[in-house]
Amino acid sequence: MTLVTGATAQDEIKIAARIERLPYSPWHVRMRIILGVATFFDAFDALAIAYIVPQLLGEWHFSPAQIGPLFSIGFAGQAVGALLFGWLGERYGRVRMTMLTVLIFAIMSLMCAHAQNYEQLFWYRFFQGIGLGGEVPLAAAYINEIAKAKGRGRFFLFYEAVFPAGLLVVALLASWIVPTYGWRWMFYIGSVPAFIVIAMRMWCPESPRWLASRGRQAEAEASMAKIEAAVSANGTRPLPPVPDLPVPPAKAHIGISELFKGIYLKRTIVVSLLWICAYMVTYGLMVWLPTIYRTVYNLSVQESINYALLQQVMSMISFLVAAMIIDWTGRKRMFAFCFIAGSLPLFALWYLQGGTADSVRIAAALSMLFVSICSGALYLYVPELYPTRMRALGTAWSTFWLRVASIFGPLVVGWILPIGGTAGVFLFVGCISLVGGIICTLFAEETSGKVLEEISP
Repeated sequence: MTLVTGATAQDEIKIAARIERLPYSPWHVRMRIILGVATFFDAFDALAIAYIVPQLLGEWHFSPAQIGPLFSIGFAGQAVGALLFGWLGERYGRVRMTMLTVLIFAIMSLMCAHAQNYEQLFWYRFFQGIGLGGEVPLAAAYINEIAKAKGRGRFFLFYEAVFPAGLLVVALLASWIVPTYGWRWMFYIGSVPAFIVIAMRMWCPESPRWLASRGRQAEAEASMAKIEAAVSANGTRPLPPVPDLPVPPAKAHIGISELFKGIYLKRTIVVSLLWICAYMVTYGLMVWLPTIYRTVYNLSVQESINYALLQQVMSMISFLVAAMIIDWTGRKRMFAFCFIAGSLPLFALWYLQGGTADSVRIAAALSMLFVSICSGALYLYVPELYPTRMRALGTAWSTFWLRVASIFGPLVVGWILPIGGTAGVFLFVGCISLVGGIICTLFAEETSGKVLEEISP
């Protein structure tokens, strides 16, 4: 346990105040682009397998019972990566550990491209998942820590929009590449982020908030000065005065156990449940739909991929709209509305006993229009709920449950489908989405417009 002295708490709030005075600038855009490219390929690599499996079924002739585990093993790796790199990110820094995670998932994507059988692809996907699972919470913590309170929701969600963009692009590319050039090229493309590490090394300063929280004040000052110089164009653009922020009481670094004490216990439980609900629906649908179109509705590989594309388009549009209004609506109201609204088209499909391929395409797209907002915007909300001393750890712990949901979502759909058919699948994911809306309505806290240190002392 490391005690944070009053002087260090004061140093932290000084850094926070200097961040609060900075206008959003081209420097902030550059940080969003660099981290965003890494997150874009995180989404790309995570979902590529959904569009590859319909072709692999014909090429490798593995059984339908092996589909669910192939989907889920990548998420198992992501669960391990989230916890491991959440801890490492608190210990060794946001930027350095993010670079390591990017290298891991880029290299393992290349290994997946050279897999010769089901077993090899299975284990390569696990190790690829470790990098994927570690990158997202670290990047989310970093982007939150360089943002000021005013407009933070919009600022963050325009960064996080690269995640649904990655899901959309993987669907677009898969519809062309998989039937034309084969599934291996999807993994070759997924290895591109290895080059992003160079940009991160050159242009991404370590989070001043994190440095100050670790008592490394000289480095925090140097990093902050570098950011101020970039935002002010080396002093040619005057910066606003530094605001006065109240100094929080001294706290101790007590590790992961603090997530389950005081005000953070309720927050940890609530956001963990929200992650579970969002991603049981998101990956339960997105991962399985191309295969459902192929095996249940007897569409071709090309048609199956094209049908799944619409929901990605709808997700991207809705996410951009959410970025514009989330600071106005607040986090809590938007999440509650989107979870509940996302459940309604799924209940309609259950009532129609699964419907036709066309009705599934339309209803699934409408559902994902809403639920994808929750699955993306939670990356904004969760880091806001934890202080700098455990922001990456808190985000990693809650996203661990995201990964658990991502493992069991496809598995449960695989179990339900032979028994209850598509109607049973849509009833299951519809109920999960509705539960998310109820939890958010009753227990979530509002964070919009507040300084991070005010939300999480």
